[in-house]
Amino acid sequence: MNGQKCLAILRDIKSVAFATVDEAGLPAVRMIDIMLAEQDRLYFCTARGKDFYRQLLRGGYVAITGLNREYQMVRLVGKARPLLERRRWIDRIFDENPSMHGVYPGDSRYILEPFCIDNGQLEFFDLGKSPVVRKYFTLGGQAEKPTGFEIKNSCVGCGTCRKSCPQQCIDSGVPFRIRQENCLHCGLCFENCPAGAIVKRGEAA
Repeated sequence: MNGQKCLAILRDIKSVAFATVDEAGLPAVRMIDIMLAEQDRLYFCTARGKDFYRQLLRGGYVAITGLNREYQMVRLVGKARPLLERRRWIDRIFDENPSMHGVYPGDSRYILEPFCIDNGQLEFFDLGKSPVVRKYFTLGGQAEKPTGFEIKNSCVGCGTCRKSCPQQCIDSGVPFRIRQENCLHCGLCFENCPAGAIVKRGEAA
């Protein structure tokens, strides 16, 4: 698995959830088709009359989520940028997605504006395996943001965390260690640790 394969999963799903923030600061979500996914870039389009278009121009940041039939989830958080040579990109999008001709026939297609996401953070989460599999990737050289939990050196080795873990992804040691690639991020270990040795990754102990 890598970043491009994650984008390919979104492209295969095609209609995925795009979340933005509206003018009042409230969440807004809608289904948008992924039109292209290549060279670590994701492409989509929207019409200039839509609220979604104005939200993209105002802030640009989107959160995208899709789940396929194999219970593989891909989440992407990144900044969408409008593309130059917009007519050329719209023509290519229509070539790659023939069903668009029925929605926007003829030159009505040019009410659409093409966008690209080539910078952001990707999460792959496979709920179809046991234990679950979770992986992270970045686009455009963006620094990875730590998520989940970790066990600090103040661990007393009691094993309470391991016993409470629903995925059994905590290994014995000094200190005990969470296998991040199999963690649900549920927080049971954090809540049950008698020594307070488990913290959110990226936060101070």
